[in-house]
Amino acid sequence: MIRFAENGRWFHLATDHTSYIFQILPSGHLSHRYYGSAVSTVDSITELVMKHPLEVGSQVAYDEKDKTFSLNMTPLELSTCGKGDFRDPMLHFRLRDGSRVTDFTYRSHEILSLKPHFPEMPETFDASGTASETLKVTMRDEVADLEVDLLYTVFSSVDCIARRAVIRNGKNPVRIDKAMSLNLDFPEADFELLTLDGAWIRERHLHSRPLLFGTVRIDSKKGVSSADHNPFFALRRKHTDEQVGECYGFSLVYSGNFEATAEVNPHSLLRILMGINSFDFEWNLEPNDSFVTPESVLTFSANGLSGMSQNLHELINRHVIDPAWQQKDRPILLNNWEATGFDFKEAKLLRLARTAKKLGIELFVLDDGWFGKRDDDTTSLGDWTPNPRKLPSGLGGLAAKIRGMGLDFGIWVEPEMVSEDSHLYRAHPEWVIRLPDRVPSKGRNQLILDLSQSAVRDYLFDALAGVFDAGGVSYCKWDMNRNFSDMYSLPLGPERQGEFFHRYVLGLYDLLARLKRRFPRVLFESCASGGNRFDLGMLYYMPQTWTSDDTDGIERLYIQYGTSMVYPLSTMGAHVSAVPNMQTIRNTPLETRFNTAIFGLLGYELDLTRCNPFEKKVIRKQIAFYKEHRHLLQFGKFTRMASPFSGNECLWMVSSAQGDEALVGVYQVLARPNGPLQKIQIPGLDAKKTFQIRNRPQYFNLRTFGDLVRHALPIRLRADGMLFNALSNRYLMSAETEDLRVEGDLLQSFGFIPKQPFIGTGYNDQVRLMGDFGSRIYHLRAERKS
Repeated sequence: MIRFAENGRWFHLATDHTSYIFQILPSGHLSHRYYGSAVSTVDSITELVMKHPLEVGSQVAYDEKDKTFSLNMTPLELSTCGKGDFRDPMLHFRLRDGSRVTDFTYRSHEILSLKPHFPEMPETFDASGTASETLKVTMRDEVADLEVDLLYTVFSSVDCIARRAVIRNGKNPVRIDKAMSLNLDFPEADFELLTLDGAWIRERHLHSRPLLFGTVRIDSKKGVSSADHNPFFALRRKHTDEQVGECYGFSLVYSGNFEATAEVNPHSLLRILMGINSFDFEWNLEPNDSFVTPESVLTFSANGLSGMSQNLHELINRHVIDPAWQQKDRPILLNNWEATGFDFKEAKLLRLARTAKKLGIELFVLDDGWFGKRDDDTTSLGDWTPNPRKLPSGLGGLAAKIRGMGLDFGIWVEPEMVSEDSHLYRAHPEWVIRLPDRVPSKGRNQLILDLSQSAVRDYLFDALAGVFDAGGVSYCKWDMNRNFSDMYSLPLGPERQGEFFHRYVLGLYDLLARLKRRFPRVLFESCASGGNRFDLGMLYYMPQTWTSDDTDGIERLYIQYGTSMVYPLSTMGAHVSAVPNMQTIRNTPLETRFNTAIFGLLGYELDLTRCNPFEKKVIRKQIAFYKEHRHLLQFGKFTRMASPFSGNECLWMVSSAQGDEALVGVYQVLARPNGPLQKIQIPGLDAKKTFQIRNRPQYFNLRTFGDLVRHALPIRLRADGMLFNALSNRYLMSAETEDLRVEGDLLQSFGFIPKQPFIGTGYNDQVRLMGDFGSRIYHLRAERKS
């Protein structure tokens, strides 16, 4: 709900549990007053406003009539440079006369029942037309003849607000040097800043630091949102944890260069800015033209970081993901990449598919190497025609055979790239991003196509439509395996090269929108060397993202824990791969690889034809379990309980909206000798119900024990014997079984205690043996009244 109070000139943006309040000042500027837990009235907020009855030293008075008023001491909703505010500004321009000073003051406002739509950009949406309201506040600089519409869309039921700015020009050309989507000023800075940082195969690790005087900045200059820093950060109070305490979350609906800053000025005022990276950005705004910034989203939670994440997850699942894929179960897939690399032929792929079908997999995905003469990564990107040597019956023939087995068929593409050794490059070298007088630098032996050019987008649309039609594909993995260099677009001309990065992103969005309209039933998964472009902008077009090229079940704990700060499980691709793992050389048990991957969108990425009977039996049981609980795992409420960044354990949970069912994941990085009993406290379930608690059946391979297996089995075996080898390839040795009944209120206040961990003195069915890289899944379900 949005309210405007004429008396006091307050705006109150209210969600179910939060209030966001700002005021029109006598000067016409917008001053931020409050963002936090819901308040019923704004009348007494005036008592909480910082007052300066005397002029503050070393400040610039905005107006001679009131020397106590300085923009530098005022929490603002929109900021510029040159009228006394010395903090980083939200907007910055170069005007026709060369001046750079602007001053926007209130002109008008509207409260809109329908959210304005900007089709050139991804954005939050309200499909029903009843879940949101939008406030449009128009600010004007008379001297510069510029107007800015500040848009605030309130999604009440998910406690989120979406913000963006629309800059509208008058009669003179102007250059935009900086255009942030969000400016939010706090009257204090007593927060810790949380960011998601990393690198390839180590994305979105969680880091925390206290805010001190000065500016903390995260950004990307790579042309994509990047794995270095995700376009998200959070503020939390010092004692806030996952379940308790105040915190704020901010995320950007954009897939290119971005910046996000937290600045504490000498008077401990905190300014948050988020938007397109102002480094290497210029936009020439012609007379009567407009510029739309990407959308940013923000949320407040008084219920800890998990509460913040749950707000964002609900926003994404309801108001970012395409309605066609909302609450729609995603298939279990087999991707052939880690099984074959580039080295495959049709016969090998069909053997993989047949084995996958027998184990319960639903979708076969053909990865890189199927087109042109692509036997390595030096050739053929851009030539999207099947390799007849590898696929003698063509893409359509292979797809038909796989569908004949009862599997759906998916394909990998990397459309934004081109190889120098390709027909496309030889025909159209002018389509490549490169400087006219320099030899271009390459990444992964490839160059980038200039998607700001409509001819490039038209070619890619036609080429991809041909691939999707020929293969009858139901799934597409869209990859992007390098960052930008040699930034230059030949058609733009020298005066508009500062627009290149943003125009590229707009071109990408245009292509994706066209393909979505043409292929509404294709499930697109975004990938960029794994998680190098995991952002809300891509999720608007593609409802899921390949979380990381790192498939190790232990490293994925860190990656998926951090990713879940913003993104719901329904967006995270997560696969079970072979060991030793390709990225870490770690031997993580098969059960743990699965137990990590199910808190995401499950797939397998290993050579199933080389699995022994033990592994196939286990995988078949894993898939059956996932199918039984798929909807809960993909769309339930996700709660983090113990962080792998803080210790040796990771705990998380997904629960039903009614609080009557949950799956809890418990993970141990390293075994500790003679450790304590574990107590697992369960938040958020129905306190009035009684729950049955059972663990997912798991199995050990006898090779785990070697000669020690004689202490666990009734028969004596030698680890170097033929019988041991035969049994270890076939026999499923069961782990312990839990079967408990605990009341919901006790689970919340105390928890439950699983069986005694292994402490080195023996093993039987009453001992929980986790070992290094061990894990368990516990299923909690409320008892039904007879």
